Amino acid sequence: MSAGVTDAGTTGEADGFGGLGAEELRGLLLSRIQDVPDYPKPGVMFKDITPLLADAAAFGALTDALAEVCTRHRADKVVGLEARGFILAAPAAVRAGIGFVPVRKAGKLPGATLGQAYELEYGTAEIEIHADALEPGDRVLVIDDVLATGGTAEASLQLIRRAGAQVAGVAVLMELGFLGGRSRLLGSLGSAPLEALITV
Repeated sequence: MSAGVTDAGTTGEADGFGGLGAEELRGLLLSRIQDVPDYPKPGVMFKDITPLLADAAAFGALTDALAEVCTRHRADKVVGLEARGFILAAPAAVRAGIGFVPVRKAGKLPGATLGQAYELEYGTAEIEIHADALEPGDRVLVIDDVLATGGTAEASLQLIRRAGAQVAGVAVLMELGFLGGRSRLLGSLGSAPLEALITV
């Protein structure tokens, strides 16, 4: 793997994940993620995390693991990406004792915002953050549920830097390795880490 880029699900390291080793945590999380075939369209195998969220022990272990990433990388704030990233990032921020900042689709935040457009397979999309949500010098960790093609995560890194803050890293529950998001993010991450608890 490239320097600064890790996969917490394959290190085999013990400790640091709410008392669970990396492999034990990975097994617990995978056991609570349900495969849904042909959703949202035929040929797609959707990874449904709602059973994991409904299991207090698994959700708690996930929150502990993400909070540990925040602490290890000395994050001052956590950015959560709309929408499922909110569900994972907010409790991790609380557990780590730091602030939570939402990154939303364009037009959803009141007041002054910074926006960043990014390319989709067909067309473009835009995300926004409150212009005053981050302070110069803040170390900011991005949390999301899934890393797929990496477009939204890459745009969020650009927003963080435009706000004058530093990127502490990106942490995701699950990386879909076959979609190439990790490669897309390498240039934007610089020396900051990318941590995936599970890679499929």
